[in-house]
Amino acid sequence: METLASLHLSRRRLLGAAVALPFTVSTVRAADPSLSFDELYGKIGVLGLEFSGKVKRLAGQDIGMKGFMAPPLKAEAQFFVLTEIPMSLCPFCSSDADWPDNIVVVYLGEKQTFVQPRQTIEVRGTLEYGSWTDPETGFVSLLRIRQAEYSAV
Repeated sequence: METLASLHLSRRRLLGAAVALPFTVSTVRAADPSLSFDELYGKIGVLGLEFSGKVKRLAGQDIGMKGFMAPPLKAEAQFFVLTEIPMSLCPFCSSDADWPDNIVVVYLGEKQTFVQPRQTIEVRGTLEYGSWTDPETGFVSLLRIRQAEYSAV
C-alpha cells in the first residue's frame, strides 16, 4: 500500500510533467525535408535536364541539403555554389545549357565568411527551381536555395 507522502509526490511529478509538456512540444520543430544531389533531376532528355518530382514538390518549402562549398569569388559574399564533391574551382556557368547536374546556388540571408572547400556543410533554406539570371552578377542558375544558412557537419 502506498503511503500518502509517496502518492502526493507522484501526483506532484505528474502535474509538473503536464505543465512542462506543452513547452517541450512547442520548442521541438519537425526537421525540414532533405534533398540529395541524386534526387535533383528525373532524367536528361533531348531538351536537357528535367527536374525530379521531388524538386517540384519541395519548391517553395524549406529544405536541408548536404554538400561542399565551391571556392567563392570573394572572401565574403551573400551567395555560393553547393557542390556534390569538393571542387578547387568555382563552376560558374555562362548559360543554363552549361549547367552541371551536381551543383545548387545558395543565396544567404546575409553576407558571411566562407568555409574551406573540403568541409562538408549542411544548408537550410527555401528551394527554388527554373532558369534564372542573377541581375547583380549575371550568374545563371537552374536550382537555388534562398534565405539560406549553413553549418559545418
